[in-house]
Amino acid sequence: MHHGVARILTINPGSTSTKIGVFDNDQLVMEETLRHSTEQLAQFASITAQYEFRKSMIVEELKHHKIDVSSLSAVCGRGGLLRPIAGGTYPVNEAMLEDLRKGYAGQHASNLGGILANEIAAEENIPAYIVDPVVVDELQPLARVSGFNLLERHSIFHALNQKAVARRYALRTGRKYEELKLIVTHMGGGITVGAHHHGKVIDVNNGLHGDGPFSPERAGTVPAGDLVDICFSGKYYRQEIMEMLVGKGGLTGYLGTNNAVEVEKRIAAGDGHAKEVYSAMAYQVAKEIGSAAAVLQGKVDAIILTGGLAYGKDFTAEIQGYVDWIAEVVVYPGEDELQALAEGAIRVLTGEEEAKVYPSRETNIEMEAEHIGSRV
Repeated sequence: MHHGVARILTINPGSTSTKIGVFDNDQLVMEETLRHSTEQLAQFASITAQYEFRKSMIVEELKHHKIDVSSLSAVCGRGGLLRPIAGGTYPVNEAMLEDLRKGYAGQHASNLGGILANEIAAEENIPAYIVDPVVVDELQPLARVSGFNLLERHSIFHALNQKAVARRYALRTGRKYEELKLIVTHMGGGITVGAHHHGKVIDVNNGLHGDGPFSPERAGTVPAGDLVDICFSGKYYRQEIMEMLVGKGGLTGYLGTNNAVEVEKRIAAGDGHAKEVYSAMAYQVAKEIGSAAAVLQGKVDAIILTGGLAYGKDFTAEIQGYVDWIAEVVVYPGEDELQALAEGAIRVLTGEEEAKVYPSRETNIEMEAEHIGSRV
């Protein structure tokens, strides 16, 4: 570290871009979005095979900004589809690299976050981290029971941004995240509502696969019996139904667009159907917040609205109208993943928080045996 300044490189790989940022402590020094064309990416057999190509682009970009790699204190990447782990900052280790490379829970660009961080950090002999990946799982046992004995509820949500805004609120009110009870609602392409109980997200809707409110692209919870009928009607392939639920569901299904700004324009122009669908989305978000309030037994310090949709004044006002009797509603629009990654690394570098250890397969088998034992 240089004179008490920690310089962090943050890396957030998306499907067609890699966002990078350099922070001195938590102050942004440089931010760039490196775009990758479909043709460039088509030459790689798998997502993880892209790491050399993406890495050289990152290194070039740093040179271009005259940022010396040797001035870095740590590199922090977006966490990928790993095995379920508690929230926190994790140094990249062999067990994690193995799971990222083989895509333990699926192939996703975020899997490259830990790999790229590790590649760049290893050459400089500095630590590589990931922070709060989407597989963060802190569910309480009752939250796992679905009601259908062949299916268990899973924790998949916007952990990085939910935890970052929860900490921001704690800081702003002079309290510790670990002492608060919060309901955090991330509203982007998917919508997740987390019940944060003393630093753990003890319940949250699975914002990816049919659970909770509908969103700009996802159908959320749908009537199951009717869905079964559609599945076996012979009219649709499996893939088509999956797309109608995830990707082409929600606003997209009803209004043909996932763009909230576009929907708001239609409403302003007097489109009654658009108004009804948009209000229904706010209504469902409010219902999910009500559920989270029940999980926290009504003792809620604040309700936080975040993500891209939180920029919509009318939309957040509508949700607020339903739920402000529960607790104060605070709005932190947008999401700043690079900042959240930098903050996660800094908490560990400054000793404010201890780094967590990503479990090797052996410890996991023991844990699973205990978990199964407790379920039987």
